[in-house]
Amino acid sequence: MPSVTSPEQLFVHELKDIYYAEKALTKTLPQLAREASDRELESAFRSHLKETEKHVANLERVFEHLGKRPEAHPCPGIEGIKKEHDEFMQENQPTQQIKDMFLTGAAARTEHYEIAAYTGLVGQARALGEREAVDLLQQNLRQEKEALKKVETISRRIVKNAANGKPRSSKNGRRSTKR
Repeated sequence: MPSVTSPEQLFVHELKDIYYAEKALTKTLPQLAREASDRELESAFRSHLKETEKHVANLERVFEHLGKRPEAHPCPGIEGIKKEHDEFMQENQPTQQIKDMFLTGAAARTEHYEIAAYTGLVGQARALGEREAVDLLQQNLRQEKEALKKVETISRRIVKNAANGKPRSSKNGRRSTKR
């Protein structure tokens, strides 16, 4: 990779990074939905997959606007979160309740990462006078912030129920008390 020596090059570099992250999430979110036993959490993952596909399309439009071919550059941040997930699941063989709790934490970490990336990109696009890019990136940023709020709400409920020993709502519609 050539060295980054200008604000424009940094902007494109950061676009490639978040493009990689979003593309990776389109593959990971269906797996997370399958792993979740909580109906609301599963639904949130499936809903966010549709949003993530739109994020990818918005990023492709930003690349096109810049006259660049959409290109993904490996994103160590997302790879680290994915590696943490995979290791946790393999090493711990968690109960469904613990798995759901872990999944909400992993989702929150991912949303925080994406929010930070999009916040930086919006600022860079604004400074570079890339108005169309600002609009598209802000759309993604707004959706990531909403997704974080949703996962935080789900997480609070799941953790509270676990702490109180309350049954949780499983995918099959029955109340489960398994831990």
